[in-house]
Amino acid sequence: MVVPGSHHTEEQVFPPPLELQNGAHVPDFQSYLQLYRKSVDEPEVFWKEVAQDFFWKSPPKGQFLQYNFDVTRGSIYVKFMEGAKTNMCYNVLDRNVKEKDLGEKVAYFWEGNSPDRQRSITYRQLLKEVCRCANVLKSMGVGKGDRVAVYLPMIPELVCVMLACARLGAVHSVVFAGFSSESLCERILDSQCLFLVTADGVFRGEKLINLKQIADEALEKCKEKGNFTIKTCIVVRHVGDKMKNGIVSNKLQTPWNAGADVWWDEAMASAGEECEPEWVEAEDPLFVLYTSGSTGKPKASGATAGSPEPPGPTHDRPASSQSRRLCRFVRAGLEGGVLHSVAGYLLYTALSFKCVFDHQPGDVYWCTADIGWITGHSYITYGPLANGATSVLFEGIPVYPHVGRFWEIIEKYSVSKFYTAPTAIRLLMKYGQEPLKQFNLDSLKILGTVGEPINPEAWLWFYNVVGQKRCPVLDTFWQTETGGHVLTPLPSATPLKPGSATLPFFGVQPAILNEHGEELEGEAEGYLVFRQPWPAIMRTVYGDHERFEMTYFKKFPGYYVTGDGCRRDKDGYYWITGRIDDMLNVSGHLLSTAEVEAALMEHQAVAEAAVVSRPHAVKGECLYCFITLKDGTDFSHALVEGLKRQVREKIGPIATPDFIQNAPALPKTRSGNETGYLKINKLLDSLMNNQAKGNQLICSLVAHRTTHCSVRKILRRVLRQIARGEKDLGDLSTLADPRVVEVLSSQRSEAAA
Repeated sequence: MVVPGSHHTEEQVFPPPLELQNGAHVPDFQSYLQLYRKSVDEPEVFWKEVAQDFFWKSPPKGQFLQYNFDVTRGSIYVKFMEGAKTNMCYNVLDRNVKEKDLGEKVAYFWEGNSPDRQRSITYRQLLKEVCRCANVLKSMGVGKGDRVAVYLPMIPELVCVMLACARLGAVHSVVFAGFSSESLCERILDSQCLFLVTADGVFRGEKLINLKQIADEALEKCKEKGNFTIKTCIVVRHVGDKMKNGIVSNKLQTPWNAGADVWWDEAMASAGEECEPEWVEAEDPLFVLYTSGSTGKPKASGATAGSPEPPGPTHDRPASSQSRRLCRFVRAGLEGGVLHSVAGYLLYTALSFKCVFDHQPGDVYWCTADIGWITGHSYITYGPLANGATSVLFEGIPVYPHVGRFWEIIEKYSVSKFYTAPTAIRLLMKYGQEPLKQFNLDSLKILGTVGEPINPEAWLWFYNVVGQKRCPVLDTFWQTETGGHVLTPLPSATPLKPGSATLPFFGVQPAILNEHGEELEGEAEGYLVFRQPWPAIMRTVYGDHERFEMTYFKKFPGYYVTGDGCRRDKDGYYWITGRIDDMLNVSGHLLSTAEVEAALMEHQAVAEAAVVSRPHAVKGECLYCFITLKDGTDFSHALVEGLKRQVREKIGPIATPDFIQNAPALPKTRSGNETGYLKINKLLDSLMNNQAKGNQLICSLVAHRTTHCSVRKILRRVLRQIARGEKDLGDLSTLADPRVVEVLSSQRSEAAA
């Protein structure tokens, strides 16, 4: 085990501020080392002590932690506090109101898209609203294990629904309200959600978005694709005015489905303010959350309405079911619905929030993320509430109605801990220091970044200008799958290096492997993996445990594979170098190249497509697309706009390509392997149509995909270099016709699509 050292090289290092050490939860580097060693050497003792802060209806039975990370030894599993019973909602609300006497403390300051829309909600008020919501859901038939889809903007009702589900033992599946109807449909189908909560609409800046209309389109697609109909759709009246058959506000017109739709305010009006929590097992599911592009084609889920399908081996499934799962896996090429369980997630998000942000009773904390992503689940909802924190909940965007909106909110609520994305920092950097000078930011004590590695220039601007050279900048690395921070500084303990996520959090044992799966010691660069579980690690891919094992554990048995490259320096500090798999990080959101390619190829004019990343000054990375057109089709501005619209409709605005280049041909290897999914899709179609024996075709499919992935690495490297304007493209001897690359390089697009 590499234990982080306390020595530092000639790199620029920023020591922890002395003024933060008094009263800090982890006051210095030596304290961090002691706690870290205990957490990895004696995890059962360490986490038992953390668990003492929370309420357990019954204690765990048997071993505190059991797991297997090695696929060669059997099914992958993690069991934490097995046998214990608790309730997440009780621990983050009732416990604070009844045991901690925090009922009158503000849980959230809600700041709307427009500065004149605001409200505050105390812990006592939130508890009452959650109980009323839980009673509404219960009256509609929601019970333990049922899945509830949530498609809401950043409003208090979103938190309320999540906690109401947790109170009932139901499983919430929050879908980012910027996703398309297609994406919402796929997620509803995949987890077989019988209930949906949405809103009439939402403003993003000056743009009015009809959320209910998008939700209705998604539900129609569910009927068409999966012959699936939800029971009830609850609609929050967020921007509209009450009318007889619908709502009208700011030209927003929304249809009303009398058979399924229910107004939130009308249902809540008659609901009781008390609701007993459902005591659930420690390993029962809390939520399912899909990473962008993670669902692939909709599948027939094996889960019943009453409870999720239990994780486990899939070798005994019928061939048709296994075929559908494999089709979904190969087409998507990445993880599905990430499932997190109750007890481990509670302890880990609570402790990481407490230590990473050094939460103190008088703090006002603000995370600018959307709850539709894991950051909002862990560090807007569950982590802060578990600590009795006061948070800002922001609906708007950084530059509306003016470019100083972030700084205005910090001054307005005296924010002390501020957590945002490098993309937002780079965006605001463009406007310089003048917008900040209009506001008092003296309340700030700690700054944090999330979603993507932060470049040193943005780090230094954040530190020098926003933090006034007195607030540590915490560059946190983690994933939807990890549930919470895994590499992160601690504000009073960790010397900082701009651009480095620094050191592991408690219970996390990182390692760096080479291509052969060998651990590299000392200074090294390679695959970032983790040796053993921490409480919040995902338990499975919802309804598809085989896919979970293949995605995260098969490549290097005995390790959880992050999919990220990493460098470790002489001091043991970790530097994330970017995704190694076919994923792009755009504005802190992971996108699948496979999904974007599939969306492009659904256009009638496109014969083949390949998508790679290109550096972007604000977003970090952007999408650069190569398309080969079908015979008789001309490349034009209208076609480019149509392709952009196609991707937006299929995935969402976040996936809109920045560059689309006409490619007369795409590179192929001497063996004839292509960059796209043409052959794979033919095999999949044959499999789904039962035109060949399932098991034989599955073997062919897996074999082709293995070869295909190896080829893609070579071809993606070349295309990525072309997109970035690099002249030295390396060894092209494996290509069937290197002249194709020369043509693409000479015709490289210089203008944004």
